[in-house]
Amino acid sequence: MDETQCGGQRWEDLTIANNFIFYKVMHNNPDVCKELLEILLEFPIEKIEMSQEEEINIDFGSKGVRLDVFAKDAGGLKVYNIEMQASDTKELPERARYYQGVIDVDLLKSGQKYKDLKTSFIIFICVEDIFEKGLPKYTFENLCKEDTKIKLNDRAYKYFFISKNCDRILNKRQKAFLRMVTENKASDDFTSRIKSLVDDAKRNTQWRKQYMEWEREKTYERDAGRQEKAVETARNLLAMNVLTLEQIAQAVDLPLEQVLELQKELAASPAN
Repeated sequence: MDETQCGGQRWEDLTIANNFIFYKVMHNNPDVCKELLEILLEFPIEKIEMSQEEEINIDFGSKGVRLDVFAKDAGGLKVYNIEMQASDTKELPERARYYQGVIDVDLLKSGQKYKDLKTSFIIFICVEDIFEKGLPKYTFENLCKEDTKIKLNDRAYKYFFISKNCDRILNKRQKAFLRMVTENKASDDFTSRIKSLVDDAKRNTQWRKQYMEWEREKTYERDAGRQEKAVETARNLLAMNVLTLEQIAQAVDLPLEQVLELQKELAASPAN
């Protein structure tokens, strides 16, 4: 494998749509992150404080690993969690729920009242329309099902911006940023600055090394997951006893020798 390439993406070809690059650019340029939050949320923010924890720990067995950007406003009353998501993992709503819970538990100290919970904004910038309704932006807050005019007022908000549908958004600055995510083209001063920062990031040799290690570990994790699933499927097929060993090996893409070993293990198990 070329040392500049992992997971099918060359380091030199990465754009702001890559979550590693997005994290590096936003985390190391709080003023840019603040401006992006103001563009997306459409309200002014006096100042933000970035989390100083870089959680690129190359430890994919832990839910603490994340490449998203976490920030607080200067008054400590609002928190922001923003992440770039180039592909639909089929679990983003659940991830938004998980992030919300983690933030609340982390920020509410023992003895504090629930009223002390911060107003939180979970923001996903997506390429694909994960809800498939054609909207450029989906905003969620808790409402009463019987009367949607009644809000729970728990001050927890979730946003999904869809760059693929950016032409349907009315806010010009939002449209410029979302178009950049999809097309990698700058069309105003802000997106031009981001493009310049992305170019600077790709000249950072330390970050390039981190990226290669991060992608390599992700590849190992995916391969291990596929292997585990193949073994589980082979065991199920062996238990059904309807296919030959050769057919099972071909169906799950495992060596025949490994399927034979699984057959021996199954035969030797107490349940058989």
